[in-house]
Amino acid sequence: MVKDLEHRFTEDLEKNQNIIHKVCRAYTTSDSAHKDLFQEITIQLWRAYPKFRGDSKFSTWTYRVALNTAISLYRKSKRQITTSEIYDNLKELEYLDYDDTKDQQVALLYKAIRQLSDIEKALCLLYLDDKSYREISETLGITEVNARVKMNRTKIKLKKLLNT
Repeated sequence: MVKDLEHRFTEDLEKNQNIIHKVCRAYTTSDSAHKDLFQEITIQLWRAYPKFRGDSKFSTWTYRVALNTAISLYRKSKRQITTSEIYDNLKELEYLDYDDTKDQQVALLYKAIRQLSDIEKALCLLYLDDKSYREISETLGITEVNARVKMNRTKIKLKKLLNT
């Protein structure tokens, strides 16, 4: 039963690991910090996976866990990341390098996104991943109307940041 759970988790994580990379990229500025945060988010996902009921899509749940982990870790003054042992099956997960040199515009966008508040960062990531306002509101725990208003304000702020 544990092996089956590990196998399902590994498959789900492989399909959705780009979500984690996006969050890491928005909340970190170096490769080592990116990898540390990726690992911590993976650990938090694994710890919470047995409680995942499937009420929402795995990708939505992954965003929620990833964003909460990133926000809580980087709000702390100590940026020490604790790790824990993961079952051997997770070693089979292929870590795909996130190539941030492909597109300079994407780099500029992420630089601007890093200047936003935590909630604005989360909104941008979800919006850029073509999530509906309903999904954004569910992921962030706010109303759909609030998500729309905040996103419109964030777009204006992002345009100003990109034009300077």
